[in-house]
Amino acid sequence: MVRMATRNQRTERRTDALSKERIVEAAIEILDDEGEAALTFRALSARLATGSGAIYWHVANKSELLAAATDDVIARVTTEGTESATPREAIRIITLGVFDAIDAHPWVGTQLSREPWQSAVMQIFESLGGQLQALGVPQPAQFDCASALLNYVLGLAGQYAAGARLLPRETDRSAFLATVAQRWEELDSAKYPFLNQVTAQLRDHDDREQFLAGIDLILAGIDTVR
Repeated sequence: MVRMATRNQRTERRTDALSKERIVEAAIEILDDEGEAALTFRALSARLATGSGAIYWHVANKSELLAAATDDVIARVTTEGTESATPREAIRIITLGVFDAIDAHPWVGTQLSREPWQSAVMQIFESLGGQLQALGVPQPAQFDCASALLNYVLGLAGQYAAGARLLPRETDRSAFLATVAQRWEELDSAKYPFLNQVTAQLRDHDDREQFLAGIDLILAGIDTVR
């Protein structure tokens, strides 16, 4: 009986010491270093130097763990740096923060594209909606305006998710764009005049700047309903 009690006490102490926050942090490290396929409870146990049972105490399965990791990343980018910003600036900060998060953590884009109303998506929607209210957008137009911004961001997430599935992690962006641009140049200019015209811009464009240009176009449209 004494031995059993001692064993249980040790298990409880180990479980208490291993917080969900630490588990999520380790999961993010694995996801960033090796990708989603490498995130297993065995790999997580090895990184945390603990048994899988201690992890299951806090997280039920891989889906819950991925959601928690995504929530953690998105929670930071939707709150940091907006305190002293104007509503318009805050919207740019929030959306660019999500862009940078997806760029730094490609698995976040995959996760955001999986489920429309998961917690991380609701965090983005809520933060954008609050800034639109502060911007003075009329209440009847707030839902449409927030949805336009959210759908633009999630469209990017979907593109990154597709890229993560189709392209190796070590793909060189410049070389890839050069290859695509060459394909565009070879298209029939009579059938694809626009693509032929913007080929040089495709090859040399900056994703971040182009993303912000899209946000500014949406904000310009929102100005018309204020």
